[in-house]
Amino acid sequence: MPDNFKIAGRRIATDAPPYVIAELSGNHNGDISRAYAIMEAAKAAGADAIKLQTYTADTITIDHDGPGFKIEGGLWDGRTLHDLYDEAHTPWAWHADLFAKGRELGITVFSSPFDATAVDLLEQLEAPAYKVASFEVIDLPLVARIAETGKPMIISTGMANLAEIDDAVQTAREAGNSDLVLLHCVSSYPAPAAESNLLTIPDLARRFGAVVGLSDHTLGAAVPIAAVSLGAAVIEKHMTLDRAAGGPDAAFSLEPNEFTGMVEGVRTAWQARGVAGYDRKPSETDNAQFRRSLYVVADIAAGELFSPDNLRSIRPGFGMAPKYLHQVLGRRATRDLKRGDPLEVSMVKERSE
Repeated sequence: MPDNFKIAGRRIATDAPPYVIAELSGNHNGDISRAYAIMEAAKAAGADAIKLQTYTADTITIDHDGPGFKIEGGLWDGRTLHDLYDEAHTPWAWHADLFAKGRELGITVFSSPFDATAVDLLEQLEAPAYKVASFEVIDLPLVARIAETGKPMIISTGMANLAEIDDAVQTAREAGNSDLVLLHCVSSYPAPAAESNLLTIPDLARRFGAVVGLSDHTLGAAVPIAAVSLGAAVIEKHMTLDRAAGGPDAAFSLEPNEFTGMVEGVRTAWQARGVAGYDRKPSETDNAQFRRSLYVVADIAAGELFSPDNLRSIRPGFGMAPKYLHQVLGRRATRDLKRGDPLEVSMVKERSE
């Protein structure tokens, strides 16, 4: 498994704390000051990065209301693609200022480019990494163009089958970029937790030899937290200031206090994941004294038989282990013993004695 994947110097791996990305998307609602406020909230919440989306309505679709261009059902029912993307896009004129805001805050900013012209813009801004969005993972020329930058790549796999994921990974690697993270993703908005199939995360890692993570659209933080326990090294989640304020992605985005809780949760889950092991943990050391062991529970004279009436397995744990109880019963005491004495091997005569 790769252990040298880094974005802006931050190492990303299963043995490093989860890399948390706050997706800005269209939650700025057309107001750059709101975008700044979300970035500030993301930094305060503990996010490692802010991710933008770099497209315009005209680079991602055409202005048309014919079949296929009008959304039917779901969160954006009745809207044309062009209208939705025109509302949701992050103006290209903002990008330099948003990158500068990130530097001011000390939080990494990168983006998902949706065509080659977007890559060109982001290269001018010295973007430290790129994400291939789920809907674009089948656009292999775009994947190749991003890979050719030589920057770290995150590829989201929503809607992609195994062959399509393999195509994207091979395209990136053949273009000279093996610095990849694959994000398991369910591209529905919001996504049902029951469809998350988080066991795909370790399977992706095994199949492709890549760092893996989760791009999550479920409600709440339970799914990202669970994902980290299965090896997710990256968590991406949409963030908004206030769902009630609306916006194209607000319904499945976390508010600042929720995002903070998620960051704390995924990092706790990472600490809890640890390693497979059966040795006593340092925090257990003091409590070992409260395990059961064999104790004299009634005075015993030298030579007297041990019986259930004078020897029992009780707490604390300073005597012989309880597994020896049946070996001791019926044998004789080597000396006088007092009620409350922890049993020791030297107190028990051999059967031949």
